[in-house]
This record gives sequence, structure tokens and C-alpha cells, in this order.
Amino acid sequence: MKAPFEELATLDRLIHEPARLALLTALTSCESADFLYLQRLTGLSKGNLSSHLSKLEDVGFVTVEKQFKGKTPLTRIAVTDKGREAVEQHWRQLEQLRSKAKHWVPRGTE
Repeated sequence: MKAPFEELATLDRLIHEPARLALLTALTSCESADFLYLQRLTGLSKGNLSSHLSKLEDVGFVTVEKQFKGKTPLTRIAVTDKGREAVEQHWRQLEQLRSKAKHWVPRGTE
């Protein structure tokens, strides 16, 4: 039996990066969120958040809509169906690996 830890290398690194996993997970629980809310939620700088969102937008996992509320810019982010399925699959894969790790016995110690 292959060690479950070896399977960690098969995880989607785009999603598995902690900030992007946090963003996608948060966005799956709501219709959309504004940039400042996501910044407060994650503790990321504006530049870091923008960079992570760009990567997610480039692969079609989120949509970014820029508008104005009066004279104030407002950026709203929403997860796409593709992004929702990707992050849900990622969490399923993590749970499967966790379950395997609980029952894994190193060779020679059986």
C-alpha cells in the first residue's frame, strides 16, 4: 500500500496554496464577496490578494467584477461553478488522504 503522504504530491497546487484555499472556501459559502471583506478575512495585503485572485480568475475559478458605488470603487468576487467543483473536489481528496493516513501502518511494523 502506497503511503498516503506520497499522494499529497497529487494535490492541485493552485488550490492547495493556503491563501487560495481560504479564498475559494470562503467564496463557496456566499454568492459573492467584496475585495475588502476578503482582505480582512484572509489578512492578505491588497497586492497579495489581488495576485491570488488573478491566478484564480485566469483559470476560471472566480469572476471579478469592478464597479462603483457612488464615487467609491467596489470589487466583487464570486466563485464560478468550475471553481466550486474544484475546491469541493480538493476538500474530498484531503479528507480521503486524512482517512487513509489514520489507518496507515508503516511497512515492517505490522
